Amino acid sequence: MVKTNRYKYGVGLWMPWVLLLLLIVGGTGTTYAQEIPADSLLTDPVIVAKLDSLERAAEADRLAADSIAALNRQHMLELTADPDAPALQPINTDSLNQALRPHWIPNPTTATWLALVFPGGGQIYNRKYWKLPIFYGGFAGCAYALAWNSRQLADYSQAYKDAANGNFEAQSITSLLPPGYKINGKQLTDILRRRKDRFRRYRDLSIFAFIGVYLLSVVDAYVDAELSNFDIGPDLSMHIEPGVISSPQAGGRYSNSMGVQCSLRF
Repeated sequence: MVKTNRYKYGVGLWMPWVLLLLLIVGGTGTTYAQEIPADSLLTDPVIVAKLDSLERAAEADRLAADSIAALNRQHMLELTADPDAPALQPINTDSLNQALRPHWIPNPTTATWLALVFPGGGQIYNRKYWKLPIFYGGFAGCAYALAWNSRQLADYSQAYKDAANGNFEAQSITSLLPPGYKINGKQLTDILRRRKDRFRRYRDLSIFAFIGVYLLSVVDAYVDAELSNFDIGPDLSMHIEPGVISSPQAGGRYSNSMGVQCSLRF
């Protein structure tokens, strides 16, 4: 019993000193590890050699990946290449620039006023130059008809006045008669009167025709400018097809009849 107590007493005596020594050694090692500068690690030949080997391995992997990608691209080009395909021709950019050019949208009010002030001015403003020969040809034809009918009216009016006064030998009458014509006073006077009235009617029709061409040019300029921004896309359509039409009858009933239906899509 005495030996056992001594043994327990001896263990309990030195155990705290052993624990204290271990704490001191551990703290000293930790402090030493924290005080090592980072620059000293970069100058260590072993660490530098390992870093160089890692960099060389990464560079080799990158070069291998680039070479594999280049080989894949070359292989795809060889597979998709057509030896019979013609050489690429340069693209004409004039048509592309013209397609991208903004569409001219005229003002209907401006076009109308220009057409009123100057015949054909609305068509010039709307840039529809191909319509100018049509309207100017109409103006020229109406002006020629007006001048010719007015001249004939003046000649037959003077001849009718001379015939009504009994002067059948006047120059205004003989210039209108064919050679060898036998003058009959009453019949000649009636003929000159009818022709005078006819050319007066033709002159008036020429004036109305001139005014009609003028108004038509004004209306055309306005309508053309108004419809310049009209949608003419593929969504616009008209369908005409047969259909059944229901008509209400007496007693709340409906009777069906065949017909034609027209549908417009905007």
